Amino acid sequence: MDHLQMPYGGVIMDVINAEQAKIAEAAGAVAVMALERVPSDIRKAGGVARMADPTIMEEVIQAVHIPVMAKARIGHIVEARVLEALGADYIDESEVLTPADDEFHLLKSDYTIPFVCGCRDLGEAARRLGEGAAMLRTKGEPGTGNIVEAVRHMRKVNAQVRALVHMTPEEIMTEAKILGAPYHILLQIKEQGRLPVMNYAAGGVATPADAALMMTLGADGVFVGSGIFKSENPEKFAKAIVQATKHFKDYTLIAALSKDLGAPMQGIEIDQLSPKERMQERGW
Repeated sequence: MDHLQMPYGGVIMDVINAEQAKIAEAAGAVAVMALERVPSDIRKAGGVARMADPTIMEEVIQAVHIPVMAKARIGHIVEARVLEALGADYIDESEVLTPADDEFHLLKSDYTIPFVCGCRDLGEAARRLGEGAAMLRTKGEPGTGNIVEAVRHMRKVNAQVRALVHMTPEEIMTEAKILGAPYHILLQIKEQGRLPVMNYAAGGVATPADAALMMTLGADGVFVGSGIFKSENPEKFAKAIVQATKHFKDYTLIAALSKDLGAPMQGIEIDQLSPKERMQERGW
C-alpha cells in the first residue's frame, strides 16, 4: 500500500484549532497534529486523556492544505476507525494519551490510513513496523520541553541499527529474540542500512537548537508539540524551528534564528517526574 510519506527535514506541529494550524502552515510545517490539548496541558490536567473532539480535526482539515494527523489511544481500535472515517491523513498511536490497552497495540496493517508510532529502542521500532506502522518517532518525554530523553532514544535506536548492519543472519535471529523484534523486520533494516521508514524526533523539542540537535543525531525530521504554542512568540518560534531543522548544519543561521525569540516554553526536569508520570513508559 502506498502511504503519504513525510519528507526529510520536515517539521510537524501540534495544533488545537484552525488559527494555530494556519500559523503552522505559514511557518512551513509539513503537517499538523490536531488535538484538544498540547502534551504539557495534558500532563497538567491529569486524569484520562482520550481522542480529541472530531470537530477540532475537521476545522483544522478545512483550514490548511497540508496533511492533518490526529492521536488515538494505544490499542483503541474504535478511536482509530473513527479518525480513519473522518479523513485524517495519519493516525498517531500515541503514548501522550492514556492507553486503552496495556497489552496490545493496534494492528495497523488492518487500516487504510497510515500510522506513526513512538519508539525508545530498536525493539520497539521493529515491533511497531511489524504491526504496520508507516512512520516512527522517538518518544522522548512529551510536554516537558526537555530534550534529554529524545536524545537518549535517538542515539539508542541509531546505535542499534549500526550494530545490526554488521550482524550475520544467524546473529540477527538471536538479536530478534533479545529485542523481542520480528526477524524479517530486522533483516530489512540490515539490508537498507537504516530504518525503512522516516523516524522523526519528538518529545521535548523547545528551541531551534533542539531541533537542529536532533537532526544532527540522525533524525529525519521533528515533531514540535508544546514548544511552539507554549512559547512567548509562537509565530517566530515556529518559523525558526522549521528553518533550523532544514538547515541544521548552518550554525550562523541557527544563532540568528535564536535571537530575540522571547521566552521558550517552561521546561520540566525529568527527575522531577515519578515513573507513573513518565509518558514514555506507556506501550512496549
